[in-house]
Amino acid sequence: MRNIVCPGIAMIGVSYAFARFSFGLFLPEISNTLGLTEASSGFIGSVAYVAYCIALLTSSLLIQKSGQNITIRLAGISAVLGMVGIALSPNTIVLAGSVFLAGLSTGWASPAFGNVAANELNKQDRDRGNTWINTGTSFGIILSGPIALVFTEYWRLSYTLFAIIALAVLIWNAKAIPMRKPKTTSFSFRKPMKLWNKSDRLILASFLIGISSSIYWAFSRSFLALEHNVSYTVSIWFWMIMGVSGIVGGSAGGFIQRVGIQCAYRIGVSLMITSVALLTVPHLSFSFLSAILFGITYIFLTGVFIVWGTRLFPKNPSIGISLSFLLLGLGQFVGTSVAGSVIEFSSYTAAFLLFSFIGLIGLLVRVKQLHV
Repeated sequence: MRNIVCPGIAMIGVSYAFARFSFGLFLPEISNTLGLTEASSGFIGSVAYVAYCIALLTSSLLIQKSGQNITIRLAGISAVLGMVGIALSPNTIVLAGSVFLAGLSTGWASPAFGNVAANELNKQDRDRGNTWINTGTSFGIILSGPIALVFTEYWRLSYTLFAIIALAVLIWNAKAIPMRKPKTTSFSFRKPMKLWNKSDRLILASFLIGISSSIYWAFSRSFLALEHNVSYTVSIWFWMIMGVSGIVGGSAGGFIQRVGIQCAYRIGVSLMITSVALLTVPHLSFSFLSAILFGITYIFLTGVFIVWGTRLFPKNPSIGISLSFLLLGLGQFVGTSVAGSVIEFSSYTAAFLLFSFIGLIGLLVRVKQLHV
């Protein structure tokens, strides 16, 4: 299992933590260098979401036509070229295009590895394999945090380093992931009613968790800085602690096998909304406890969605993962926009409590018991 899981963890880490999430870490310095306005920064941030959604919508067709290995290679290539483009960006247009290219990698990588797990791992290892590969985001955050801390002012150098690491990971995956003849299937996104009837609960759960978690990803560090008066260094430590904690979320696969998807989902949601609410307590120890809980439960819940999706679509796991992550991303896109408005017209505390309540609604979604 390690020969599949380890390169998978590395590729997910490169795609999510380096190519997508690290942009927020370096945004202040990038803005200073290129003279970005708040509006242009927001536009470029939304470009990454658009790329993510486009890649998710095309991933199943790409896997069916080209195969899992080629799709993973494309994810790696887009990450490398996107980060090289960011490092060399002379203006807003080139930066936006590079962020878009880098963002494609996330939407292609996750569904492709769902297929890899289904094709290359034994039945008893698939759930664990899928959820451990999903922890790549956490491992990537652990690496990107210190780099951001040490090379804050040298964002071009940092992205060059990220691109070099991504190239090495691309070569590793190209050699490690077996080439398989693409499988044809009659099930696709072109049959929306069939998709809805089969996965309506997964769609709703993913969307609600996407909304509820969005405020944490987008505004937790600014909340700490503006309301709790923490330094930039402390906020980076907060980010890294969240990443380290996420590794524990890789246990989702084994946990699901013991207690079932429904129980795992409800426990994950309960702890995640607790973490969102905890950040409103004006004490640094509660802030770090919040980071630990959120790091664990976000990776845990995305692991639950991966297993849920692959069990709904056993013949083509990429469809279930793409669908879930598409709605998760859509929820985060909507949630981020709403959260910004709530914070502007009310307060950070009110916004975080509101989004915690939205996550509470997710507990009402009933999960069908699906077996391997």
